[in-house]
Amino acid sequence: MCHQMVAGLAVRIALLTYRGDPRSGGQGVYVRRLSRELVALGHDVTVFSGPPYAEVDDGVELVEVPGLELYVPPGPFRTKAYRRIRSWPDVVEFALMFSGRFPEPRSFSLRARRMLAARAGEFDVVHDNQSLGVGLLGVQADGLPVLATVHHPLTVDLRIALEHLDDPRWRASTVRWYRFVEMQKRVAARLPRILTVSAAARADVVRDMGVAAGRVAVVPVGADPQVFSPRPQVSRVPGRLVTTASATVPLKGLVPLLEALARLRARRRDAHLVAVTRAEPDGPVAEAVERLGLRGAVTFVSDLTDEELVRHYAAAEVAAVPSLYEGFSLPAVEAMACGVALVATTGGALPEVVGPPGEAGLLVPPGDPDALADALATVLGDAALRRHLGDGGRRRVEERFTWRACAEATAEHYRSLLVRPSPVPPSPAPTLVDGRTPDLAVIPPT
Repeated sequence: MCHQMVAGLAVRIALLTYRGDPRSGGQGVYVRRLSRELVALGHDVTVFSGPPYAEVDDGVELVEVPGLELYVPPGPFRTKAYRRIRSWPDVVEFALMFSGRFPEPRSFSLRARRMLAARAGEFDVVHDNQSLGVGLLGVQADGLPVLATVHHPLTVDLRIALEHLDDPRWRASTVRWYRFVEMQKRVAARLPRILTVSAAARADVVRDMGVAAGRVAVVPVGADPQVFSPRPQVSRVPGRLVTTASATVPLKGLVPLLEALARLRARRRDAHLVAVTRAEPDGPVAEAVERLGLRGAVTFVSDLTDEELVRHYAAAEVAAVPSLYEGFSLPAVEAMACGVALVATTGGALPEVVGPPGEAGLLVPPGDPDALADALATVLGDAALRRHLGDGGRRRVEERFTWRACAEATAEHYRSLLVRPSPVPPSPAPTLVDGRTPDLAVIPPT
């Protein structure tokens, strides 16, 4: 096997994801695009996915890993989910849910280990997509090399969630829900290699998860520039902004964007927002729309095909990424690939992705509605700047951030792990942008 890997022959990959739907988050997009490109490179990929299940392209095998689906309405008790318990992973999932903890990464990994054991000899490497469940240590003990992708440590989500909660009961409940992160830290520390998507995320993995820096390598993700591309036949709508940001996760910064929009509309009444997300009627985003008097100025759309999403980008004058933190930001890269001018924050890896201010977008501090409104007004008011930023973003994606490049670098890590299952050397020190922000593209996979 080692000789084959050196020779560059196909790797047989089991790609694991505890939730896989590409319409419910970036991790599902990662699994679909990476698996497709790995197959195009000649590798064999089997995706093991928990519900909601992954979507895969031709040539990729999908294995569904059913769970109890405890969070599907109307909920675990009204649906009598306990009656579906048939195995130890089912017991674990139900018991952890009953105690107020999020069980899916652990229970998925236990089920995946059983399935992999039943298919012994069919795979060369197991690639986990951020479940980091204890079952992976069992897979490793069974003799299969395991590596994992950590898009960013969920300790960041917990910190930001707690910053937005005042009620002690909700704070305690949130801490209990995130208890699985302690398991993820223990598992990550025992895997020979962790891949992450940016220099910012790498620093956070090392700091928050206690993984030795020499075992964390950066492999940027990207966009498909054939799918996400300019649509010159679609007319830009004056004053239109577009964002792809979860309405339920404070980290994504949608409420600060709405506050910025309210300020912006005091200067130009045609400013309006298309938000690619689903807003709960009684959630904080819907409340902000009412509080800020933005009814009629915000449209929510969801469950879009790639082509529908591209056409929304094509119709907008500016794309906004208001996140308080990003480990990478697929929405930023997809907007850039579509040639739309970008306004983003400096949260997490966004400066690495967007590049020096004025190249592909303008950057503002996270959580600052005034600065965000000013930057949006600047770009909306300058057609030449919009063209410049849109062209620069498209060029940056083509040069740096494609799924093919991601797959090629990831495959090299598979081969390296199979030939020499030892820690990776530290990534080179990153170049700084404006003396402050590391540029993701200069940190190659080792």
